[in-house]
Order: sequence, then C-alpha cells, then structure tokens
Amino acid sequence: MTAKGAATERVRVWDLPTRLSHWTIVVLFGVCWWTAETDHMEWHLMAGYGVLGAVLFRLAWGFCGGQTARFGSFVRGPSATFRYVRKLFGRGADDSPAPLGHNPLGAMSILVMLGLLLLQTLFGLFSVSVDGVFSGPLAKWVSFETGRRFTHLHAANFDLLLLVIAVHLSAIGFYRFGRKESLVPAMIHGFKSRTPSREVPYFVPWWRAAFLAAGILLCVALLVNVRW
Repeated sequence: MTAKGAATERVRVWDLPTRLSHWTIVVLFGVCWWTAETDHMEWHLMAGYGVLGAVLFRLAWGFCGGQTARFGSFVRGPSATFRYVRKLFGRGADDSPAPLGHNPLGAMSILVMLGLLLLQTLFGLFSVSVDGVFSGPLAKWVSFETGRRFTHLHAANFDLLLLVIAVHLSAIGFYRFGRKESLVPAMIHGFKSRTPSREVPYFVPWWRAAFLAAGILLCVALLVNVRW
C-alpha cells in the first residue's frame, strides 16, 4: 500500500496464463459444486477434468512461467512469513518493499488451495457413486468399497476446500477494507499501482504457455478416455 499522496506508477504484475488459470479454476469449481448439488453428474465429471487440467497447468506454470507466477519468487519460509505478519499488523519494521506478486501469506493460501484441489480431483478419479452408476475413470482399478472410501474423501476434502476458500475471501476483504488495497482487479487486468521502482518483473513468451496447456490437455484427455 502506498502512502497517501505519494507518486505511483502502474506496473504489470500478472501474465495472462496466470490470470486465465486462476479464473478457470474459480468458474469450474463453482460448476462442480452446482452440478454435484443438482445431480448433473456427467457435467460434474467434465468440470472436474477441467479443474484437474487447470490445476496441473498452474503447478507447472509455477516452475516455467514468468517471475511473479513462479513459486520460487513468492514462497517463503516460516521466519519470513512471521516477519510479514508482524509488519502487516504494524508490529514490525516497515523498511522492506511490498512484494510485487503474492505476499508470504498469499503464497501459503495458493499452495494449500492448489494442493487441496489436486487431491479433490484425484479422489474424484477413483470415486464410485452409491449405486455404482457414476464413477471416475480410474475407479475400475479399485474395489467398490475402496471407490466408496474415495467418494467420502472427495466429500470431506470439499468441505475443507470451502473452509480454506472462506479464509481466502476473508483475507481479500481484510486487504480491501483494512489495508485499502484491492487485490481482485489486478487478477483481472494484470496491473498494480506502486511507488516508482526500477524493479520490473520478467515474463516469458506466450507460446510456452500454449505448448504447456496443449500437453496437459492431451494428458488429461488420455487419462479419462483411454480404456485401461
């Protein structure tokens, strides 16, 4: 957050692949929720495959994407996270520049949500409905009882995801109203305002994201369509 009245500049922070994967996960997670509640299981499976692809893309992009998308640029250890929390609530020194991308707490949130989403889709791949009519593409590799256990894990993990999402949304609200820093618009258009600085994040060519997305799409398609 910049000081009141200080000069600011507009800088690009989030690349298009990062933003698209973020909002794809948001939309498809909502579709998964709605289709499960309304018993549209065929659409639920399709949306779940989409979530799996988007999560795999974001995980891979965290290693080969632009600077702010890479886990190495924003994932910090416990001590750095603790210092950030002290600074956030005004109990620590405020001499370090604000991070361009995710802050240490945001990094923890991203890792937890991506991990839970990956688990959610993996549980779904092996899940079996109570009547055995609808099942994941890999359910044939496990017994009916094991498939039902995966279904229960799928449901329990979903409740845990809702809790983490609620915390995430609360944090966004805290930054918006408590810190006067709106995080959502930057994830839409990709830009943030900051105090002038020579630091400019680097980005990678768009074709890298295109090849990565095509490869992941092919892998997911083979996973769900090949007759094992």
